[in-house]
Amino acid sequence: MLKAFFTPQSVAVIGAAREPGKLGYGVLSNILKYGYTGQVYPINPKADQILGLKCYPTVLDVPGPIELAIIVIPNKFVPQVMEECGKKGVQGAIIISAGFRESGMDGIKLEHQVLDIAKRYGIRVVGPNCLGIISTHTPLNASFAAGMPPKGSIAFMSQSGALCTAILDWALAKEIGFSHFVSLGNKADVDEVDLLQAWKDDKHSRVIIVYMEGLRDGQKFMEVARQVTQHTPVIAVKSGNTAAGSRAVSSHTGSLAGSERAYQAAFHQTGVLRATSIEQLFDYSLAFAYQPELKGRNIAIVTNAGGPGIMATDALESSGMKLATLEPETIETLRQGLPAAANVYNPVDVIGDALADRYEHALKAVLQDKNVHGVLVILTPQVYTQIEETAEVVGRLAALYGKPVLACFMGEEKVGPGIKILNRYSIPNYPFPERAVGAFRAMAAFSERRQRPAPQYERFEVDRERVAQIFARARSEGRVTLGDAESREIMEAYGLRIPRSILARTVEEAVEAADSIGYPVVMKIASPDILHKSDIGGVRLNVANAEQVRDLFDLLIFRAQRYMPEAQIWGVLVQEMVAKGKEVIIGVNRDPQFGPLLMFGLGGIYVEVLKDVTFRIAPVSREEAVEMIDEIRSYHLLRGVRGEKPSDLDAIVDAILRVSQLVTDFPEIVEMDINPLMVHEAGKGAVAVDMRFVLKEKESEE
Repeated sequence: MLKAFFTPQSVAVIGAAREPGKLGYGVLSNILKYGYTGQVYPINPKADQILGLKCYPTVLDVPGPIELAIIVIPNKFVPQVMEECGKKGVQGAIIISAGFRESGMDGIKLEHQVLDIAKRYGIRVVGPNCLGIISTHTPLNASFAAGMPPKGSIAFMSQSGALCTAILDWALAKEIGFSHFVSLGNKADVDEVDLLQAWKDDKHSRVIIVYMEGLRDGQKFMEVARQVTQHTPVIAVKSGNTAAGSRAVSSHTGSLAGSERAYQAAFHQTGVLRATSIEQLFDYSLAFAYQPELKGRNIAIVTNAGGPGIMATDALESSGMKLATLEPETIETLRQGLPAAANVYNPVDVIGDALADRYEHALKAVLQDKNVHGVLVILTPQVYTQIEETAEVVGRLAALYGKPVLACFMGEEKVGPGIKILNRYSIPNYPFPERAVGAFRAMAAFSERRQRPAPQYERFEVDRERVAQIFARARSEGRVTLGDAESREIMEAYGLRIPRSILARTVEEAVEAADSIGYPVVMKIASPDILHKSDIGGVRLNVANAEQVRDLFDLLIFRAQRYMPEAQIWGVLVQEMVAKGKEVIIGVNRDPQFGPLLMFGLGGIYVEVLKDVTFRIAPVSREEAVEMIDEIRSYHLLRGVRGEKPSDLDAIVDAILRVSQLVTDFPEIVEMDINPLMVHEAGKGAVAVDMRFVLKEKESEE
C-alpha cells in the first residue's frame, strides 16, 4: 500500500525549474543529490534540460512509465496536470503546490476538483500544500526540505509542513535517523490512517510518530491504530486541544467533554502513546528506535552523584515505575568492586571520583541481575570523571544484555564528546533524569499494552425496537429532548433498574400515585424541555403524605411555568424514594470525530465542580469499564471507607456496558446522562434514578 510514494521506480517532477531558489529546482535537486537510483523525469515545457537531465513538456511525452509525480506548479494548472497523470498511469502524486483548502472557498472547490480526477484514475495523493516526502532507505528525498536525515528506524508524519522543517533541522543537528518523513499538508486523500496502514509491517520502522491537528475518521483511526500497536509503538502529539464545535451542550457530560477528552480516550484504548510536547515525542521515540523492549517496570540506577540519583528515584516512584530490588549476589558483587563509601543498593552510587572502570563494574552487575528490566546511567562531570571512556563502557555493555539502557550525561560543554559516543552506540541521552524516566514509562506502557488481549464487546438481550419507537415518536412531534417517562422506558428496554414511577397530570392522580407507590415519595416536574429540574426547584424528596403531595403538585407546576414559560409541561412524576447509596454518573456526549464518548464519575449535583470523571469511546469492553471505575480519584469511596460496606461495583460495570450498547445501537443519541445512578452495597445492585436524553437534530442528520 502506498508503495509508489516510498519505493518508486520512476519519478517525474512537474514544474521542475532551472533557477536555484525556486521550489521546482529544490525538489529536483534533492532527488538527485541524495542518491535516488530510479528514473527521474523533469517536466517543463520551456526547458530542454535541467541539472543534466532531459526535460519533457508533459508527462504524456515521457517515453517510459512514471510511478510517482511531484507537482510544483501554480494551483490553477494542477487539475489539467492530474488529468495527464491519470492518462499516463501515474500511481501516486505529491502535490506541493499551495492555494487549496487552506486559502478559502475557491481553494476548497479546486481541491475537490483535483481529488475527483485522482479518484477517477486511481491516483493516491499526498497534499496539497505540503513539504513532500523523504524515504531514507530507498533513498528518496521528494521534498523541498533543506537536508536529508540519516537512515534510521523512526517513521514520522506531520500535518504541519513548517513543523517538519524545524524538526528535520533539529534531527540533522542531533544525528537522529528516520525511515520515512512525510508532510501530509491538507490531507485531501492520504491521511494518518493510510500511513499507519502502510507502515504497519515496514521492516525499516521500529516506531511511528505523529503530529496531528485533527482526524477525518476517528473510528477508522482507532481500528487501524489497535492493529499497529500490537507490534509497533505509535506516539502522537495532538495540538488544538479545545472543545470540538461551538454548539451549546445541555448535559453534564457535554459540558465536561470535548475533543481533548475524546482524543485522550481514543489514544488510551488503542495503545497510542500520548506525548504532551515535541520534546517528549522524541524522548519517547529515541528509546523505542534505539533500545530493546522493556519487559517490566523495575529500573536500576547507576550514578556518580547522589542528588540526581534521588531525583531519578522520585521520578520513578511518581510515574508508576519501580526501583529494582537487587539480588543479594548483585549487592555482594557491587560491594567487592566499589569503595566503602559507595551505595551498593539501588540507586547504585559509584561516588564522584568514579572512573570508567568503576562504572563498568557496577553496570555489569546490575545488567546481569534478573530483577532489573532496564538501567539508567547518570553521569555528572566532576574533576576525575572519564566522560568519553565511560560512554564507551555504557555503549559496549548495553549491546551485550538485551535490556534497554538510557543515559543521563548531565551538562553541556564537558559531556558533549561523551554524548556523541553514546549516539554512535545508539544510547539515547537525556539532559535530566525525569525525561529518561518518562521514556522508560512509555516503554513499559507499550510492553504491557501488547500483553493485553483484544477487547471483547458483550451484547445484552434488549428491546431495541421499543427504543426505536420512542425516538420515532419524539421526532414526529418535533422534539429532540425526551421526557422522564420516555427516558425511563429506554432504561427498562436496556435492562437497567429504575424506581417505580407514575406520571400524574392532576393533583388527584398524584395523590393516587403516591398512595400506590407508598410513602415517602419523590416528586419531579415532568417536561421534555427541562433537563436540569433541580436548578428551578423542580424536584422534592421525602414527600411524606397526601397533604404534602397536594401542596407540592401546584408548586412544582408554578415554578416550571415561571422559570421556563415556553416549556411543555406534562405534569408531575411521582416516584419511589430510592434507598440512599453512592451517587455516580454515567453519561455520553457524541464526539464529531470518534462518536459516542462515554463518561463515568462521582455523580450528584457537584459533578461539574469536582470533575472526578473519566472517559472512553464506546463500545467498551468489561475490562475497560472496570478501568473507568478504577481511574476516578474517589474510587476508594466506592470500595468502602471507615467501616462502610463496599458498593456494588459489578452493578456499575453492568450499567456502563448497557449504556455503551445503547449509544452504539442508536447513533442519533448525541447526549445522555444517568445522574444519579444510585449504587447500593455489594450484591444489592444499582438504580437509575434520573436520566435525560438529547437526540440529533434532523438538519444535522441530513
